[in-house]
Amino acid sequence: MAIVTAPAKACVVNPLKMSQPIGGAFAFMGLRGAMPLLHGSQGCTSFGLTLFVRHFKEAVPLQTTAMSEVATVLGGYENLEQAILNISNRAKPKIIGICSTGVTETNGDDVDAYLKLIRSKHPQLAKLPLVYVSTPDFKGAFQDGWEKAVARIVEVLVEGPSANGLRDPSKVNVLPGCHLTPGDLDELRVIVEDFGLCPSFLPDLAGSLDGHIPDEFTPTTIGGIGVDEIASMGRAGWTIAIGAQMQRAAEVMQVKTGVPFRVFERLCGLCPNDEFMTFLSEISGRPIPLKYRRQRSQLADAMLDAHFHIGGRKVAIGAEPDRLFDLSGMLHDMGAQVTAAVTTTQSEVIERIKTKEVLIGDLEDLEGLAKTHRCDLLITHSHGRQAAARLKLPFYRTGFPMFDRLGAGHQLSVGYRGTRNLIFEITNLVIAHREENDQPTPDRWRTAAGLPRCSGYRSSTGAAGGAIG
Repeated sequence: MAIVTAPAKACVVNPLKMSQPIGGAFAFMGLRGAMPLLHGSQGCTSFGLTLFVRHFKEAVPLQTTAMSEVATVLGGYENLEQAILNISNRAKPKIIGICSTGVTETNGDDVDAYLKLIRSKHPQLAKLPLVYVSTPDFKGAFQDGWEKAVARIVEVLVEGPSANGLRDPSKVNVLPGCHLTPGDLDELRVIVEDFGLCPSFLPDLAGSLDGHIPDEFTPTTIGGIGVDEIASMGRAGWTIAIGAQMQRAAEVMQVKTGVPFRVFERLCGLCPNDEFMTFLSEISGRPIPLKYRRQRSQLADAMLDAHFHIGGRKVAIGAEPDRLFDLSGMLHDMGAQVTAAVTTTQSEVIERIKTKEVLIGDLEDLEGLAKTHRCDLLITHSHGRQAAARLKLPFYRTGFPMFDRLGAGHQLSVGYRGTRNLIFEITNLVIAHREENDQPTPDRWRTAAGLPRCSGYRSSTGAAGGAIG
């Protein structure tokens, strides 16, 4: 069991974590026709918007109540009312998701009371879903904001069981964690559908932030799960939660609708996907398709090929708890040693990470641990690139934000195929770094006399490549 500690230093240097408000706003971006709204200053929203746009390279809808110093002290009712009216009149959203920030939480704005008053004053908003979630940015992290937002969406929008409501055993709710990319969700959708099941993803970032070009511009999200589909999730046969962070939302779903759930804390690796495939086979009553048996064999072969390069390597990882648990578990299965592990917030899974200590800290802490333990590989988001350069380590980018490479939304690490691709990507980084630093490899061997390797010299008999005379 890993020991979980927090640094005693007075400030954060080179932050690893992103804030709760943008984690909550990110969840609302997986809803169709949504407009996330941060109840706070313009600077809070601008910072988050910059991160999203640089990460996805797409237009991202995100609005603000533009709180000033005076409004923050006197209360933000008027700013919230005006923002909702402006968004409703101009953007015509299907839903507005409201996330608090540090300034409004510190002042103690009663946003739920504000929303009731706004609805009573403006009857035209009666049918517009307004979902508020408390996400102060002075505590918690990106994963916490996502977790709270999804649980709140389930609580507000999912309809309870009706007297004549029938369950559809072929319908499955999927609650993905924020550590999964749109590419991961596309892969999961195909897997679930191959068992004859009909999945509903909440949130569904694969529909809104998968990098497609819409036929025409829309100021709200351009895809994702619709409000009507969310309302009907209570008639599903099962709920599948991916990541420990989604257990809370799954429990809310079960309490409200009676739908049973199963949590899969990992979907990166051989054994976690064996469990996932077996579960889908059980609830669908169908055998595992042959193509996944083939993909499993390919993953096993990839692990065999790569473990010569990965096994015994010391790895430093900085990520949100569920992403850290996922990646460290897969690398441990490959024989690597996670000797430096830094995360952003508390979670039940971090004590079970296969390492001696997990630090809740920043990228300065990660760099220090990687240097102390003489790590061979650094894994974190794009803000870790300077540390990797200083330490002269191969650097694998993962998580949010990833702004200095293309395709962040299409990274794939779930399922047999995703795990195989991830292993190849990381292993090739290690191989390329070794070659760049001219470390000894079989094709660099030399004879004791300093002659070129055997494939390129002539023997005393004059025959190329022959035995030494």
